[in-house]
Amino acid sequence: MLNIDLKGKRAFIAGIGDDQGYGWAIAKALAEAGAEIIIGTWAPIVKIFTTSWDAGKFDESRKLSDGSLMQYAKVYPIDASFDTPDDVPEEIKENKRYKQYEGYTVSEVAKSIEKDFGTIDILVHSLANGPEVKKPLLETSRHGYLAALSSSAYSFVSLIQHMGPIMSEGGSAINLTYLASERAVPGYGGGMSSAKAALESDTRTLAWEVGRKWGIRVNAISAGALGSRAARAIGFIGAMIEYGYNNAPLQKELKADEVGRSAAFLLSPLATAITGSTLYVDNGMHAMGVAMDSPALSPQEAELQTT
Repeated sequence: MLNIDLKGKRAFIAGIGDDQGYGWAIAKALAEAGAEIIIGTWAPIVKIFTTSWDAGKFDESRKLSDGSLMQYAKVYPIDASFDTPDDVPEEIKENKRYKQYEGYTVSEVAKSIEKDFGTIDILVHSLANGPEVKKPLLETSRHGYLAALSSSAYSFVSLIQHMGPIMSEGGSAINLTYLASERAVPGYGGGMSSAKAALESDTRTLAWEVGRKWGIRVNAISAGALGSRAARAIGFIGAMIEYGYNNAPLQKELKADEVGRSAAFLLSPLATAITGSTLYVDNGMHAMGVAMDSPALSPQEAELQTT
């Protein structure tokens, strides 16, 4: 029997803010496999996250198969839009949601992790933000477009730049992408589709560069729609989930833990020859070229499609 064994491994998951998203599901799967978990949470919501954790609001979600609760070694405030302290605008530094913390840029978090833990073995990028995501691309401003690329794509490059030197040889990194990187998804705007396309391209290039430089594997998971709190900011996530259910080869709800388990595989010794790849975990939605619930398909034509 093949088991995913990550005992003795240390994982940093950037982008957990609650117990609903894919970042949480990945952390839980890694903890289930025995990894030590370090969390990076967007600086303005760190207190909300830790207070909710301490109050037991996540206890049900933290339960592992043996009945124990997932634990973390440390939570770091992070804003991956900034690489160094010099990049942080004065208004952000003085913002009360940031002012209480020191060292929330990517380079500072990497240094803090190195000081506290020495090395990590696993890096998970579960970060995305597009301030104009509800706007069509045609109406997106330059500022909104570049902000989406900075927060959702370059942040992965920056994390690899700064975390790579403290990752163990044979370590592994993954990010989360979406089908809009290669297909038109009306409503997924603000430059987010462009950011996901950049993220997938960077995954391939980084796989080459850090594979040769540090012996690290780099992959992406293209996950289907999930009704997390963050995803609901898009505004039509319910319709996207329903569309996937009606049109994917596997007609079932996509669960976050399915993405978590797939990530655990990619990050484990079971996948030591896989790098530079995008793994689709979307019930097969990426394979479809025709919407089966389209009014253009008559019942007879739909029957032909399924025989």
